[in-house]
Amino acid sequence: MTLWRELHPTARRLLAARTARSVAQGALVVDLALYLHALGWSGLAIGLVLTGGGLSAAGLSIIIGVVSDRLRRKPFLICNELLTFVCGLAPLLTLNAAVLAAAIVVGGFGRGMNGAAGPFAPAEQAWLAQVVAADKRGWVYSFNNALGFLGMAVGALLAMLPGFWVQRWNPHAAYSLMFVLVAAGSLVNLWLLAYAKEPAPLARATAVPRQRVRRRENHILWRLMQLNTLNGLSMGLTGPLISYWFALRFHATAGSIAPVMAVTFCLTGMAALYTGRFAQRHGLVSSVVWTRGAGVLLLALLPLMPWFWLAALMYMLRLASGGASVGARQAQIVSLVRDERRGLAASINAASFQVPQSMGPGVAGPMIAAGLFITPFYVAAGLQLLYVIGYQRVFRRYDRHGIMGRK
Repeated sequence: MTLWRELHPTARRLLAARTARSVAQGALVVDLALYLHALGWSGLAIGLVLTGGGLSAAGLSIIIGVVSDRLRRKPFLICNELLTFVCGLAPLLTLNAAVLAAAIVVGGFGRGMNGAAGPFAPAEQAWLAQVVAADKRGWVYSFNNALGFLGMAVGALLAMLPGFWVQRWNPHAAYSLMFVLVAAGSLVNLWLLAYAKEPAPLARATAVPRQRVRRRENHILWRLMQLNTLNGLSMGLTGPLISYWFALRFHATAGSIAPVMAVTFCLTGMAALYTGRFAQRHGLVSSVVWTRGAGVLLLALLPLMPWFWLAALMYMLRLASGGASVGARQAQIVSLVRDERRGLAASINAASFQVPQSMGPGVAGPMIAAGLFITPFYVAAGLQLLYVIGYQRVFRRYDRHGIMGRK
């Protein structure tokens, strides 16, 4: 609580908004694929609509990141909440497949973003960096990540309810709770963000140092894009369709999948808190390498498990080890560049991850539907191993607070 009180008031509001946003995301990551399956959508159709959501988010994030560096960041987050509110209401009003697909794509539903603001996340991360000192970012971004996972745990528990209701009601009525949570979370966040204050941008450096630093930043961002291609494709092959995989592999229902997800998100949140402390002592890069390295082994073991409860345990440990490093990686990225380019850096980080990640469900969905339950995990583990090795080699020289230790 002492550390919470020490945070800038705007930082506290941004963290609270992420928590509120994450509840609906936790429910959607459990139930969305199951809902579409209940409506008669094929594995290919489910995978493609999630792919569309990832691609649209990636394209928008680049634009938003660049523009938010030149304008204010707060209006973009307000716009995100208004857009999410509309997308949450649309599936409540109609069963039309085109409208539902559009809401999923535009709203970014079902992708498990830990409470992040979808394509507007670059503005969110850059705004948070403005109100958090460089030496505190490892802990604050990890804490932000932990709150997102804990909120998703609450949402995952709520996702158990449609599994009971669907036996008495039609799928549209039973699963409507998911979209009610989306709309309610957006209303809460509009209130939180309305009273959050955005500091004035920092003064820019002189022209000559800026040119040298800019070239160095561009080199780092280019290497980041290459690594994120591996990471995004790896995560996209397994993450968005894990509920669908459990359902087809073990005939699991929402009532059994939701508690697994809830416990998983809780463990990941606690692991993120520990990772934040670890990063403060040993550096951001070390925290990423160790947690992601453990995740590679668990990812390879997961599809070999013969029983649902054992596969669920492996999934819990795998997501906890991998997801714990998200905050440390975000802190690393916003600390690699100056304030005037943090939106750009966050958008490149997001887009270079989201584009390959969005390809994953389109590839893995038909595989899972065809009974190829092991192949996506082994390909993902190999890609993740290459990512860990590359991340350590590229970023170890920039550990702890970026190339200039910027404020």
